[in-house]
Amino acid sequence: MGFTANAPASINSPEPRGFESYDTEGFFDEMFQPNGRPRPHSRPLVKRITGLSEGDLLRRQRSAELALLNMGITFNSAGSGPERIFPFDLIPRIVEANDWTRIEAGLVQRIQALNLFLDDIYNAQRILKAGIIPDYVIQSSKSFLPQCVGLKPRHGLWCHIAGSDLVRDLDGQFYVLEDNLRCPSGVSYVLENRQVMKRTFPQVFAECRVRPVDNYSTRLLETLQHLAPMGISSPTVAVLTPGIHNSAYFEHSYLAQQMGVELVEGTDLLADDGYVYMRTTRGLRRVDVIYRRIDDMFLDPKTFNPDSMLGVPGIMDVYRAGRLGLANAPGTGVADDKVVYAYVPQIIKYYLGEDAILPNVPTYLCWEEKDRLHVLANLDKLVVKPANESGGYGMMVGPHATPQMRSEFAEHIKANPRNYIAQPTLALSRAPIIVQDHFEGRHVDLRPFTLLGRDTYVMPGGLTRAALTKGSLIVNSSQGGGSKDTWVLSE
Repeated sequence: MGFTANAPASINSPEPRGFESYDTEGFFDEMFQPNGRPRPHSRPLVKRITGLSEGDLLRRQRSAELALLNMGITFNSAGSGPERIFPFDLIPRIVEANDWTRIEAGLVQRIQALNLFLDDIYNAQRILKAGIIPDYVIQSSKSFLPQCVGLKPRHGLWCHIAGSDLVRDLDGQFYVLEDNLRCPSGVSYVLENRQVMKRTFPQVFAECRVRPVDNYSTRLLETLQHLAPMGISSPTVAVLTPGIHNSAYFEHSYLAQQMGVELVEGTDLLADDGYVYMRTTRGLRRVDVIYRRIDDMFLDPKTFNPDSMLGVPGIMDVYRAGRLGLANAPGTGVADDKVVYAYVPQIIKYYLGEDAILPNVPTYLCWEEKDRLHVLANLDKLVVKPANESGGYGMMVGPHATPQMRSEFAEHIKANPRNYIAQPTLALSRAPIIVQDHFEGRHVDLRPFTLLGRDTYVMPGGLTRAALTKGSLIVNSSQGGGSKDTWVLSE
C-alpha cells in the first residue's frame, strides 16, 4: 500500500528524518524555495515533520493508508483488475491565500463563460456567426450532440459541476491544462483525504489556518435541488451510476451517501407518463433531479446510443419537457474538447468582456496547417494529445517518446489532424513525497471543483495528483498517479 510505484515505504524502511537532502532540481517546488529553505507558508508543517520522533512519520503514513482501505476508498483502472486504494502521500500540498484568491476568481469566470457558451452553441450560435470560433470546430467535435440543439435547461444552467485541471510552471504561474464538464471525478478522494489528514496532523491544521472542505456535499445537494422543476419545493434527488464495475463507483456511492439521496442504476428508473420514477420496495416514486455519472451516449437509448443498457429509455423527453433536472446537462462534453479548449480565452472575452484570469497553456491546433507543420517538425519537444480522450490516454510526451512513437504519432496527426492538439512540455511544479528513507520531488497538478447553481462555489482546495514515477509528467490515477491533501490557507 506504499505510495511510490518503484520503491514504496515499508514497515522495515528507515524513517525519513528531514529534508536536508531534498533537492528541488531547478523546478518550482510547492514547499521549498530554490535555496532549499521552506516557503514561509510551509514552515509550520516542515517544522512539525522534522520534529517527529523516529518511526512516527511512517507509522502515520501506514495508518493513513489503512484508514483509506478500511473506508473502502478504492478504484480499479478502467473497470479492470482488482480494486486498490488510490495511492496517497501524507505530505500535503499547500496553496497560499493570495494564490487561491486568483484561482477562485479564474474558475468562477471560466465556468460562467463556458455555461453561456454551451447555451449559445445549442441555441442561437451567436459566437459562431460572429466568427469567434470556426463553425467547423463545433460541428466536427465528437462531443457536440445535435440531439441537444434547442435544449433549454432550467435556469439556463448547463454545467453545474466542473473540475478544471491546473498546473504551475517554472514561472510560478497557474495555467489551465484542460476542462472537465461531463462527469468530473475525484472529489470523494479530496473529502476522505482531508478526514485522514485531520486525524494525522491536527495541531498543524490549527496553526496553518487551513480552509475546510467538509461542506462540499451540502453545497452539491443545494446545487442539484436548484435544478428541480418549477413548483417542486422538496425535490427527490438521485445519483445515477453505471454500476459497480465503473472505476469511479466508490465516488458515486460516497456522494449519494453524503448527500442522503438514493444511488440508482438505469434499471432502477422508469420514464412513464411524462415523468421519471424510481422503483422502490413501496412502489414507484417520482424523481425530480438526477446527478448523472454516465456518459451522454448511454443516457437514453431512444435519443442517443440505441444499444445502451445503462440508461433510461425516454428520459430525454422528460428532460426536454422541464419535468426533470439533469446535472450536468447532456451536451456539455463539447466544452471538454481540447480543440474547443484552445478558444476559451476568446469565449471569456466574447461573453463576459473580460480577459481570462487563468491563462491556457499555449496550444497548437493540428487542423490548422501552420500549426500542424510546426508540430510535425517539433514532435520531440511537444506533448501531443487527442481532442476527446481523458485520463492521460492516447497522448505522447515528445521528449520521453521513442523515435518510433513520434513517427507513429506523426502519421496519426496527418490522418486526422482535427483530433490532435500539441502543447509545449511544461516543467510542472513538484512537491515532496515519501520514498523509503528520504523525500523526493514529484510533479503535481490540481483539480479544484466548481459548482454553478443559485450562486457559484469553488471548493477551497481540490485533488492534488502526483506522478509517482520519478520524472514522469502523467498524474492520472488510471496511469498510476497518486494523491495528496490540498491545504488552502486562510488570509
